[in-house]
Order: sequence, then C-alpha cells, then structure tokens
Amino acid sequence: MGANTSQVSDLSDNPSLKALVGTESISENDPFWNQLISFTFISPTSSGDSKLLEEAVIPLAKTLIENNPRTGNFSALVRIFLGRTKELKISTECQDQLFIWQAHNALFMIRCLLKVFIREMSEEELHLQFSYQERAPGFRGETGSEDLLEELLSNLVHLIVEVPLLDITYSILFEAVTTLLVFFSYQLFHKDILRDGIIYQHIMKGRCLCLTSRLVKTLLYNFIRQEKCPPATHIFEPKAEGGLLYGLASGVASGLWSVFTLGGAGSKAGVDQEHNPLPLSNQSLLLLLVLANLTDGPDWPNPYRQAITCFRNTQDTSSLPVEQPHTFQINFNSLYTALCEQQRSDQATLLLYTLLHQNANMRTYMLSRTDMDNLVLPILEILYHVEERNSHHVYMALIILLILTEDDAFNRSIHEVVLKNISWYTERSLTEISLGSLLILVVIRTIQFNMTRTRDKYLHTNCLAALANMSAQFRCLHQYAAQRIISLFALLSKKHNKVLEQATQSLRGRQGDNTALPDYAQDLNVIEEVIRMMLEIINSCLCNSLHHNPNLVYALLYKRELFEQFRTHPSFQDIMQNLDTVIGFFSQRLEQAGSDLSVERVQEVIMKGAQALPKNRLKASRSEPESSLCHHQCHMNI
Repeated sequence: MGANTSQVSDLSDNPSLKALVGTESISENDPFWNQLISFTFISPTSSGDSKLLEEAVIPLAKTLIENNPRTGNFSALVRIFLGRTKELKISTECQDQLFIWQAHNALFMIRCLLKVFIREMSEEELHLQFSYQERAPGFRGETGSEDLLEELLSNLVHLIVEVPLLDITYSILFEAVTTLLVFFSYQLFHKDILRDGIIYQHIMKGRCLCLTSRLVKTLLYNFIRQEKCPPATHIFEPKAEGGLLYGLASGVASGLWSVFTLGGAGSKAGVDQEHNPLPLSNQSLLLLLVLANLTDGPDWPNPYRQAITCFRNTQDTSSLPVEQPHTFQINFNSLYTALCEQQRSDQATLLLYTLLHQNANMRTYMLSRTDMDNLVLPILEILYHVEERNSHHVYMALIILLILTEDDAFNRSIHEVVLKNISWYTERSLTEISLGSLLILVVIRTIQFNMTRTRDKYLHTNCLAALANMSAQFRCLHQYAAQRIISLFALLSKKHNKVLEQATQSLRGRQGDNTALPDYAQDLNVIEEVIRMMLEIINSCLCNSLHHNPNLVYALLYKRELFEQFRTHPSFQDIMQNLDTVIGFFSQRLEQAGSDLSVERVQEVIMKGAQALPKNRLKASRSEPESSLCHHQCHMNI
C-alpha cells in the first residue's frame, strides 16, 4: 500500500507505510495521507496470496501498536476515512470515483490493521489505540472526549444503509461489511460470551441502535440481489474529462474480497475468486447471521434478532395489534427465490433455518407456496451428498425438514408434486417420482449412511422423526420408496440380531470373569428404539392411508418373514398387532386368488383388499409425538 506499491513483497519496504507505522506523528493536514490512500496495490485473488498479504501486514501492524501511543497515526488514519465518509453519498450521486476510491483504500488499510490488532490485544487496549492522538514532544497519553471507535462503528453502519449499491460503490460497501465482521471476530478468541465488551455495547445499545431495522433490511437485500463484483476497469474507469485516477492498476478491486474474510467463512481453503463471485452478498449474509446470534443483554433483547423475527411482506397491508420494535417490510417473493437458489452454502441454509424457526410471517409464506419443490430439492440434495458436507450443514438441512414436516398441509402437498429425471440422484434412475417419495428415499439413505459411517444417534433419530411426521399423510408411495422403507427395517433387524449374538457369546465366554463387559445392553436399546420408530412409521401409514399405498403393502408382504421375530418380542408386541392384521388379511386374500400370481395380479388383489379392510380393525398410530422430542434434541446437538 502507498502510492507506488504494486505487490506484497513491496509492503515492508514501502516508504509511506514505514512512515505510517514509524515513530513520527503525521498531521491530518499533511499531504502524506492523500498519497497513502492513493495506492495501486493489486490485491490477491487466491487464499494463498491472501495469506502472504496477511503475513506481510503483521510486522507492520505490530510496529504500529508500539508507536501509535506516541504518534496517534492510527487515529489519524481513521479520521481521514471518517472525513471522506461524510461526503460519500454526495460523491456517489456525482459519480466522484476518485473520492470513493480513496475512501475505500483507507478503509481497506484500517481493516487489515484491525485484524492484527484484534488478535494481539484486548478490547480495552484496542479502544486505547483509537484514543491516541498527535502529541507535543514529551507528552504521552490520550486526549479528547470523542469515542473514535464508536464513531467508526456508527459510520460503517451509516455507510452500509445509506450508500446505494452501484458498480462504483460495490467495493467500499464490501469493505464496510467485512470490517464490521472483523470487529466481531473478538469472540473467536474468547470462550465466554463478550456481553460486556465495548464493541458489543456500541452495536447493541449505542448510536447504531436506531439503524437496526435499516441495517438488517439492507443486508437481506444485499443477499437477495446476489450482485457479482463488477470488473475493476468498470468500477474505476477514467472520468469523462480524461483524467486518470492516480494510475490505478486494473486489479485494484477485482480481488479485494478474498483478503481477510475471516478465514473464508463458508468455503473451503484454497477456493479462488471464480468460485466466490458474490462477495458482498456472502459477507452481508455472514454479518446478518452474526448480528442475529448475538446474545441478549441482561436487561435488553437483541434488537437485530427482533428485526429478523418480526419483519413482514411488502404485500402485507394489515395493521399490527401491538407495534413490534425494529419491524420492517421486505419482498418475500424475492427473499424466497434467493433462499432457493443459494442453499449450496451452509450460511444460506442457516438463514433459512432461522427464518423458518423464528419468523412466523416468513414460515407461513413459505408453507403457502405452490412451488415448495424449489426449496425442498436443494435441501434434499444437501442430505444426499452427506459425505461431502460438514456435519453442521447436514444437521441444519435436517432440522429444516423437521420444521416443514410438522405441517400437515406440507406433508399432503409434497405427494402431489411430480418430479422427473432427478439428475443428482444416481443410485437409481427416477424418471418420475413424487417429491414426497423422493424425500423418503433421501432421508432413508441418510440413515443408512449414518449407521455405517458416523453413527450419530441424534442424526438417525431425527431422520426417523421427519418420516414419523410425514407417515400419516403418505400417499401413492413410489415402488422404490416402499422397498427402501422395508429394506431399512431389514438392515436394522440384521444389526439387532448381530448385536444380540455378540452379547450372548460374550456372556458365555466370560463366565466367572469379573472384568467389565462391552455395553451391549446400551447398543441393543438404541437399535430397538430405532426399530420401534420404524414400526410406528409403517403402522401410522397403514392406519391412516393404507388404501393410498398399495406399493408399501406389497413390499410388506414380500418381506413378511422379517417381522416374525418381533411378534413375540416384549418391546414390540403392541405395535406389531396392526402389522399382523394387515399381513394376515392380505395373505389370506392372495391365497384365495390362487398360486403363481403375476406382479400385476398381486397389486390388483392388494388394491381391492385395501378397500375391503375395515378401518376399525387397525388401532390408532402412536408415532406422532416422537417428532417434537427429536426436533429439540437435534437443535441442542447443533
């Protein structure tokens, strides 16, 4: 950085930077500052280059930490930036690209330094760095009554909500959002919640409070708009009069977003800029989630969470019975579309979960949509590729399904949506299948993956809870979905027998031996709990919609021997009564129909039998209460 800097290797020797971090105070009126923030630094476009930049900044920042109490140069840099933000909105209207460029460069430098400061010192010490000013010789200490830290935080929020998003303002808006994220990174270095921290207090109760709803709304619209970073040559093109902007290099803005984004949150290391074409959208979403998840104060709620939980649709003209704090209106259709399109990232999935879980207006709107497949399919794809996703992303996707399946109308409607040629489902060609049957297939696959790989009790319990929520509304299950339900039961039965055999052999081999036995009893309890949930899911479907699901009855009859061993088991006798009734009833009708029946003839007998079976012969299902318990377990596990 500095007027002549063009690459990372120049930073340590750059005379302007050496002067900034040196031992001499520099007056805010000195032409030095104009030269400093007119740099033509070509920013890195990969995580490796970003790391090099960070390593180059560290020694400069540490030198500044030592000298700033005497020079006040850091405070001067902050004031130079603040001076330019006061005219930023007018500069945007006048297309004053030079002014915006210099303000951006000043903020970029502040952010780079702040990231090192925050890692090296406490909030109190950081606060002091903002308070040091230019001194008379021999004087050391802080002066002035203004709180420069709060002034900077307030200006960043004002910048985000007041400066319109244009090509020429994209980079400085990105910098403002990311600098706020850097401030919040203090929490990363502390186990305890920083409820009493200076930054927390300023954001939650200070001058920023009055802008709560505007900030949340702006960050949401940044996410909705999904604007790509414009080319540098388009952002900082020559003025119409022909003046060039201090010989700005073409790469001055094109890669800025990849530098110091808190470790590239939401993406894997090594992902270059072409894989992150929406930096402002992504960073705005991250900041929104950080604000929403700040803990409540001892005597005040989190205002940003209040704003997120109560905003309404722009088409909602009804008046509120009680005025809610920090409420605003936003276009729900645009937000819904963005959520559907962006579920590849775990932060977008977290936003979806937050809105479904906490904003009743948005949840009602989503559940009323007739194109729910646009939202559900990306969630199913996350679960289908479970081995490629981090556990948090998988859990959030699963919780979203749990919330959706708590709605009976949703459970009915997904069986009415017919899909064709699901390209990402590669285990079997599905030329035509209902959304409901596909959901069942993906959840069962997730359970099987968990049983063989991760063995997370909460994961498979909550997968089964989603199926339990849906089971009473199963309709016209696809043949393959019905087969997979019974196949999962077969897998559980096999596992149950294996553990039971291991326990028996272990007991025989250790007679008289007092050493501790493996906890087979606990393993058996877990497996039997899952088996019972599977039986309740099947039972719920048979009780409520047997005549709508001939494929499930067919699969049940085809594998009827699987259920023999559980008929007399004390843990399953009650739940097995309905299955015995169904298996006995349809087996008798098949025997009456003759031998060597074709598949088509068996299905015909089943469909006619389903109409003839008296409903009062089946006892009511007990599966429904399971889901609520599992939802809370999964939420706590995250």
